[in-house]
Amino acid sequence: MLNLRIGMGQILVEGAKPAANLRRAVAMADRAAASGCKLVVLPECLDIGWTDPAARELASPIPGRSSEILRQAAADAGVWLAAGLVERDSDKLYNTALLISPAGEIVLKHRKINELALAHDLYAQGAALGAADTPFGRVGLDICADNYPDSLELGSALGRMGCRLLLSPCAWAVDGDHDDARKPYGGLWLEGYTALSKRYGMTVVGVSCVGKITGGPWKGRRCIGRSLAVGPDGQVLAHLACDEETLGVIEIAADPGEPYRGVSATAESFA
Repeated sequence: MLNLRIGMGQILVEGAKPAANLRRAVAMADRAAASGCKLVVLPECLDIGWTDPAARELASPIPGRSSEILRQAAADAGVWLAAGLVERDSDKLYNTALLISPAGEIVLKHRKINELALAHDLYAQGAALGAADTPFGRVGLDICADNYPDSLELGSALGRMGCRLLLSPCAWAVDGDHDDARKPYGGLWLEGYTALSKRYGMTVVGVSCVGKITGGPWKGRRCIGRSLAVGPDGQVLAHLACDEETLGVIEIAADPGEPYRGVSATAESFA
């Protein structure tokens, strides 16, 4: 059994400004490492911004310009790094997440499956799930709406694969005039994360960005942050502030040898 410190890097992501966004991502990885974190989770599409049409011109392949910056950041900071990028593959773009080792090796790549309909014009749909064995156990990787309450079969498949930890780069958006004090954000994700955590005994960590959406179908909305981590029995480990660049740090007990604990059910459970 070991204690694993995880950094939740809630950064500003500006549409169509990959250089500035990647600088912030690198700085957050360094900050988390300085705080003793061995694993850092960053947002979805952090290089160009979710659904920003500039991706058609700015997206790079993986491996490529943006992924090389993140690989070097992980190696320099000596951390595991989970982060989302826009990936170019021939004539298609994918909303992609990577898990990178402290040696700078890409050990897991996931292309978002449950992409919202409004984003289908920009992103092609992923068609696979995968898991990686790490010093702190088996890890699953997905992206944002892959963990919607109506698509939990994706996270469930990762749970069945034996994942003890599920990492999810996100970009949670609200109307531009959303008042979080009046209507706190996050219930949708709390529902999905809690269901997965309780059923499979795994910790679920979702990290969103902050910042205005300046292009694409949701132009005028803003990404709110409110990054969320839920422990293996459904307890909330962190729920970060809205509209604020911040580093959240959680610590979990990780057992690399812990088997999938399974679920018990009777015939009546499926009636």
